[in-house]
Amino acid sequence: MDIKGLDYNTQREKLIMPEYGREIQKMVDYACELPTKEERLQCAQAIIRQMETKNPQLKENADFEQTLWDHLYLMSHRELEIDWPYDVSEADKILSKPDPIKPPKEQIRLRHYGKLICQLFEKLKTMPAGEERDALTYYTANQMKRDLMTWGHGSMDDEKVADDLAHFTDGVIQLDLNAFKFSKISAVDDNKKNKKKK
Repeated sequence: MDIKGLDYNTQREKLIMPEYGREIQKMVDYACELPTKEERLQCAQAIIRQMETKNPQLKENADFEQTLWDHLYLMSHRELEIDWPYDVSEADKILSKPDPIKPPKEQIRLRHYGKLICQLFEKLKTMPAGEERDALTYYTANQMKRDLMTWGHGSMDDEKVADDLAHFTDGVIQLDLNAFKFSKISAVDDNKKNKKKK
């Protein structure tokens, strides 16, 4: 919809440095059109003083003046012809975006259990039967149940834990739910622990 007399930001030219606002950008555009180098420099210095007030947190940086002049250079579309008091040759780095973060090489198949539980599955596959494996099975199964309660939308079904443990250890670990006793875990207890951490 186009209403005569109304000027929307969406219809205007996109700002290079939006943190300074459109009025500062207009000042920069005006400075670029001034006829002499001296007038342009004098105007640029006045603009820098205004930019300081618009972005005061820059003063916390040791090289804040360099940054302001770099910003001015970029806002002028690199067209402001003055004797720059600072070297602005590397100003374009400010606008460059960092390389995207690469995902980890190992994707976690079971996000609700996490990487450590997946590592325990691998460990249980290779362990010989005995007290040590039984103890690790006990701790792993109980942690799986806690993880299911926390990340599995409140589901902490014993059969689900037994099925997952058998599946992800390639059938090596088979829980007999008639004999195996889980630690007592309640949603109320877990919520209390989470509140204490905060």
